Amino acid sequence: MSDSAESDNEPSKYRAQMSDSPESDRLSTGHEKLDGMANTSRMTSYQRREQLIEIGRSLFASKGFEAVSVEEIAATAKVSKPIVYEHFGGKEGLYAVVVDREMRALTDTLVNALSDPQAHPRQIVERTALALLTYVEENAEGFRVLTRDSPKTDPASSFNSLLGDIALRVEDILAEAFKRQHLPAKGVPYYAQMLIGMTVYTCQYWADQRKLSKEQIAAHIVNLAWHGLSRMEAKPELRFESDKATKEAEKQERREIKEIAKRERKAAKEAQSQNNTESPAEQNAEQNTEQDAAGSQGTQAEQQS
Repeated sequence: MSDSAESDNEPSKYRAQMSDSPESDRLSTGHEKLDGMANTSRMTSYQRREQLIEIGRSLFASKGFEAVSVEEIAATAKVSKPIVYEHFGGKEGLYAVVVDREMRALTDTLVNALSDPQAHPRQIVERTALALLTYVEENAEGFRVLTRDSPKTDPASSFNSLLGDIALRVEDILAEAFKRQHLPAKGVPYYAQMLIGMTVYTCQYWADQRKLSKEQIAAHIVNLAWHGLSRMEAKPELRFESDKATKEAEKQERREIKEIAKRERKAAKEAQSQNNTESPAEQNAEQNTEQDAAGSQGTQAEQQS
């Protein structure tokens, strides 16, 4: 049976020809699965294509796009390089198909989590965080492909583009919440990016450090995001590190210095006033003390002579 197939360099053309099966998109867990993919010597064109996509996903996930070569893809699949070129036109075409599949799967996951206008805002935050973590758990290699290095000619349907689309949906949700809390709408796009970035980077960390369950991680994400959103100020300010805070601290320091100087002047004035208002009796007592001291010194001098 021949391995030939129509040349298909673009994911959109591929989608028009065939649909993805859940079984073919299942992640491999290491070299054992790669070896298993290459054990079939005679395949239909469709089966060979699916095999190459699975192998490409595993290699791109473990090494990154730049470190993988057509030679390695062909050798792992136990086929010649022309077979890879025939199906995808090259490494870039294979990478584009892998990314396209993962992008569609992740987009569907997140859109479904964000698309319930009747749900409580906190429920949407919980559902979205858990949906992304579930995708990472079930599609570990696909997630690594999306978040690792991409070609210099990054495809239009890149991971950053996906995050931008999701951020727009989050903006719509936040806009309603801000309106209810009488908060200025100009901050909405920034808060949307903050929430997306916080969640995505946490998922990236969790993908390699799974010491907590996805439910626990989702709860931590929601804890920070929700309690932060529920206590936002209309006009937030830096309390210690802003220019305004620095100037206020300098003013406070000057006020304290003036207060200290004022107290010192007052103390000196009171001491001077006390010296000037001593009673005659006190003055006579001081004079008598001085005379007694002088007389005592004279007596001692006579005795010595």
